[in-house]
Amino acid sequence: MSAFHEFSCFGQPIIHPITRRLEGVLDVGGGAGEDHRYFAPIAQRLVGEIQDRLALSTPIAQRNLLAAFHSAARRKERPVMVLGEGMVLATPAALDLLDPADHAAVRASAGTARTTAVTNRLTLESGREVEFTCTPVDGGNGVLVDFATTRTSPKPQPRTPIEEWPLLVVGETGTGRTTEAVRVAGPGGAIVDAADVVHRGEQAWAVGLDRQLEQDGAVVIIENVHFLTDSMATLVARLIRGTRRHVVLTSTSANNDAGIHPSLVGLCAARRELAPLRRRRHEIPGLARRMLAKEAVTSDLRLTSATLQVLAAHPWPGNLAELRRVIHALARTRSAGDIIPTDLPAPYREVGTPLSPIRHAEREVIVAAIEAAGGNKLKAAQSLGVSRSTLYNRLRVLKIA
Repeated sequence: MSAFHEFSCFGQPIIHPITRRLEGVLDVGGGAGEDHRYFAPIAQRLVGEIQDRLALSTPIAQRNLLAAFHSAARRKERPVMVLGEGMVLATPAALDLLDPADHAAVRASAGTARTTAVTNRLTLESGREVEFTCTPVDGGNGVLVDFATTRTSPKPQPRTPIEEWPLLVVGETGTGRTTEAVRVAGPGGAIVDAADVVHRGEQAWAVGLDRQLEQDGAVVIIENVHFLTDSMATLVARLIRGTRRHVVLTSTSANNDAGIHPSLVGLCAARRELAPLRRRRHEIPGLARRMLAKEAVTSDLRLTSATLQVLAAHPWPGNLAELRRVIHALARTRSAGDIIPTDLPAPYREVGTPLSPIRHAEREVIVAAIEAAGGNKLKAAQSLGVSRSTLYNRLRVLKIA
């Protein structure tokens, strides 16, 4: 130690101007012959130049994200976050507001803000209800998340009762059409499934429906009307017009109501669209936790934040039904502890690199065009106004099977 008695040094941390992470430390030192009073200003000046170069070498997109964050964070004590590719910025108020499990829901909601701002409500792990707006950052390939004031005891908003009948409930397979129809119908509702026509025959099925509609009683739910032939749909429409009972129809459809018979669509005075799960990603963490609470034998089984993020990023073509099957499988294989991504069934353990909002929107447009063309990629390319080679190139880039 005596060799260092005449030695002086000064250290200055190097903080990345964009990520605010510690990149290193610059140290200036010297022996007894050096004037150590100049060590501090020398180190500070050199660190300033290093940080300026780090800022200049940072991609423009990250700089735009940082500028948007600083502009929004000027409002004191306002929870604000910026989410970009490999970059997350948050104010202390946002960190205090969110639990680790809430981050997955916020990330999923931010993914829905593709080209315009989107406002969502979310019940946090703390029980607070928060409203937040996700706004795309121009030139930043990211999203600004701005949280409004929260309420500790949110009051449930009652749904508007149905005043006009018949009601048509439309949604993809697995989105909960039956659950919604039963909820609207209330207790005592009768269910008639159009899928049973195959087993019972058209005449027997139509007679059974006619008997139901002739009687007085609760709401009649006619499920899967897209399975009916045109002639059967016309008959069902006539029976509905002649009954005094309230009727709910359920159906799945593609774009422009393809698959729903015009005679039934025109008959319905009210309609409810059930969004697919891929368009409600911010709801997936909460849905998964509630499903697990019902399936798990004990309350010692938990989904980690990383697992919730993986689930929220999955496309879920089977919607709620598919998510419920995955949660059921987890509850059967684990009885306690944290469920990490490797505990998920093999096809659900990993997801690709998250797409930017623009790429995500492009992917959905292409998928919708292919579905509308019945899988014919040439027709899909023509409807999109691009060449077939361009479409195939985008399919490879966006990893569309």
